[in-house]
Amino acid sequence: MKPLFIFLSSLLFTAAQAQNPKQKIPTEDDYYRILPIATPEGILLEVGGVAMLPDGRLAVCTRRGDVWLIENPAMADDRIPAFTHFASGLHEALGLVYHDQALFVAQRGELTKLKDTNGDDRADVYETVYAWPVSGHYHEYSFGPKMAPDGDFFVTGNVAFGDEEWWRGESRVPWRGWTMKISPDGRMQPWATGMRSPCGLGIIDGEFFYADNQGDWIGSGGLVHIPKGSFAGHPAGLRWSQQPNSPVTLTQEKLYARVDPRQTKVDGQFIKPENRTDEQPHFLFELKKDFPEVRLPAVWLPHGVLGISNSEIITDDTGGKFGPFAGQVLVGDQGQSKIMRVVLEKVNGEYQGVAFDFKSGFQSGVLRMCWGHDGSLYAGLTNRGWGSAGTANEGLQRLVWTGKMPMEMKTVHAQPDGFEIVFTQPVDKTLAGNLEAYSGRRFIYKYHPVYGSPTVNEEKLNIDGLKISEDGYRVRLRVANLRPFYVHELHVFGVRAASGVPVLHPSAYYTLNAIPVGQPLPATEWSTTRTPAKAVATPKVKVTPAAGKTIAYADIEPLLVKNTCTACHQTNKRQVGPSFADIAKRRYSDERIVQLIYMPEPKNWPEHETPMAAMPQVPRAEALRIARWINSLLTTAP
Repeated sequence: MKPLFIFLSSLLFTAAQAQNPKQKIPTEDDYYRILPIATPEGILLEVGGVAMLPDGRLAVCTRRGDVWLIENPAMADDRIPAFTHFASGLHEALGLVYHDQALFVAQRGELTKLKDTNGDDRADVYETVYAWPVSGHYHEYSFGPKMAPDGDFFVTGNVAFGDEEWWRGESRVPWRGWTMKISPDGRMQPWATGMRSPCGLGIIDGEFFYADNQGDWIGSGGLVHIPKGSFAGHPAGLRWSQQPNSPVTLTQEKLYARVDPRQTKVDGQFIKPENRTDEQPHFLFELKKDFPEVRLPAVWLPHGVLGISNSEIITDDTGGKFGPFAGQVLVGDQGQSKIMRVVLEKVNGEYQGVAFDFKSGFQSGVLRMCWGHDGSLYAGLTNRGWGSAGTANEGLQRLVWTGKMPMEMKTVHAQPDGFEIVFTQPVDKTLAGNLEAYSGRRFIYKYHPVYGSPTVNEEKLNIDGLKISEDGYRVRLRVANLRPFYVHELHVFGVRAASGVPVLHPSAYYTLNAIPVGQPLPATEWSTTRTPAKAVATPKVKVTPAAGKTIAYADIEPLLVKNTCTACHQTNKRQVGPSFADIAKRRYSDERIVQLIYMPEPKNWPEHETPMAAMPQVPRAEALRIARWINSLLTTAP
């Protein structure tokens, strides 16, 4: 199944291929390659944490409670590196860090220090640094640690779910839904709350960030800056905000006075809240006016496009060994088995920035990452119980730069009158000088107790001017309808490098929390050339035949990708959700499938852990085409 960027690039490569018909369209593998790390028979690496040791060995902890030391993990030719069993008996270890000649690991109920005191490469000290309560609920995962600049550790705690309200996140015991800051000598200070499933932790420019997963109250995944005393949006942890050592003063009562938690009973039973299409929604940025502790995502990661279960946050500090993105941030994703790229900047003292797709194709869900001494990236993988695009349940893989320079949007900067795109290679000025080469939209997510949010308040970006730098590396776009707090989605499908190579990932997602103050460019500096050209035409989806007739996958793929269906479903195999072929076997009518797109019924698929979010934003005509294609799978080979 080829990604949308390859599909679009294949349609939009006309001009460059006319000059060189034999020119091959590059793929991610031309620039970054995933290499296997062979594992001895009988060892299951359902990886919860990875850490590089000073001597070049790789430490790996697993969800099954083991810690392994791997010597020469970059060994080539499928040879198996040496594995040493360093520790065992841990409970759901989901993070690992090396510090002061010891390994620190977050178990479900404690931060543990593991140390080898006699030099035999086996831990003989298992020391509880700090223990926190657990209720026993399966969803009470604990993530971390991540080391702060002052030598303390950050650890985050998942919420549980209700017994009757099984969809609603709960903080049954302190400090679920919180970030805790723990010193090596065992002192804990609650740091912030509002987290739902805070799997991703990272230190960026000396500041603590986390990445959450879509769910109730969390419209989509995103990267959030968390100073002490922050509230990130999920209300469960506010249950403990009145504790004497809490740095957060906001209460659930104050929040629910502004936003209805929709805890409604009918016939004595709670009713699961669903998305309302006819409401005036609440937005998280509106609450910040009254509750200054509210933290907005510095960068939204649109659900289904840039992941569905965001994980590890890691900064490229390799000094260029990993390619042209030194200093930028990589964010893993467990559900889509891939890595995204994020670039932050500060505007008016607050973080915001842009996100891009980066590398997909890992064999299982990307949960943890760390850098090797050679500048390669180690990815710890796991899948069991969570589902992922990768078909394996576990694994450890290594990502290396091939040394070739990709044609990419290196970054995007907000400007008072639009955006400036910086490319990794100079652009073809003729193609890049045409306004038809650019397109985009803006949107936002609801703040509500429903599982996830559709994109709402969508509006096409009015891109009405451009300026190309003398060296061809920068293109400044004038956008007439910028809007604070909205995600601005930019496409550069018509841009090529001067060599004719298309942009590898031609879509960028800039979260514009604030418009920079400054002077816009004068009107005399903007080019307004707009020439419709076949090479930059928007691809059309073929009209779907009537029900019962053969429908080619290539005809429907753009709709599946556009509407994020492929984030959770594949044609013939189970992913996060059931395969399209399995849905076809239910023999729903086309209209019934459309109805289920708009209002899913998770009870129909009890074997899938993650409920599907309502998708009312899918245009009815497109939903009907998708439904007809699904039902065509009963009579034709996909």
